[in-house]
Amino acid sequence: MDPLKTLLGKHVKMEISGGTTVQGVLVDFGLDIVVIYTGKEYLYVPHLHIHYIKRHTNPSFEIASPFPEVPLQEESGISYRKTLLNAKGRFVEIYVIGNKSIHGYITNVFNDYFVFYSPVYKAMLISLNHLKWLTPYQKNITPYTLGNDVLPVQPTPLSLQRSLEEQLKKMEGQLVIFDLGDHPMKIGLLKRVQNNIAELVTAGGDSIYWKVIHLKTIHSPS
Repeated sequence: MDPLKTLLGKHVKMEISGGTTVQGVLVDFGLDIVVIYTGKEYLYVPHLHIHYIKRHTNPSFEIASPFPEVPLQEESGISYRKTLLNAKGRFVEIYVIGNKSIHGYITNVFNDYFVFYSPVYKAMLISLNHLKWLTPYQKNITPYTLGNDVLPVQPTPLSLQRSLEEQLKKMEGQLVIFDLGDHPMKIGLLKRVQNNIAELVTAGGDSIYWKVIHLKTIHSPS
């Protein structure tokens, strides 16, 4: 029996990568993802980033039932990939880097990354290894209260590849921003991608070599 089955329907506490702790009710789980209802929203958390999960009783934190309908529900059992595919075209909030959330929707899902359209950053590449959690919006709510006329999916001009490394090779010669520019040396000209290493030339002309496997998000300012 899956050990998480004993926690199903129970109040739990969970620590996620980055030191974030979440409290809520475990409403569903699969081999590589869990679903937590916090009393306000549903969090879809890949196992990759769960450090621990435990039964947690807190008299000051009780969630009344019945809960709202679970979004992205899958009758045959949930999985990380199924969740991403079911979320395509639906407004979601994702956490990838620290406590910075990104709002928008998924347009494509590939082997080790997905394409995310953000009204702020436009087309983004998000590594499957670094998504900490995903929260679907309630129906009829849009990011920043923008109208649908401002939020059409803008197709990326690139021909999309199955792997993140191959996709980055298609972006050679472009200005790119890694990980939302959380470090000055993650903004520059993508000169070359080879053997899981991306060579980035900074504004000062220095070449920085980043391991692709550690890149969380990629987008182009153009």
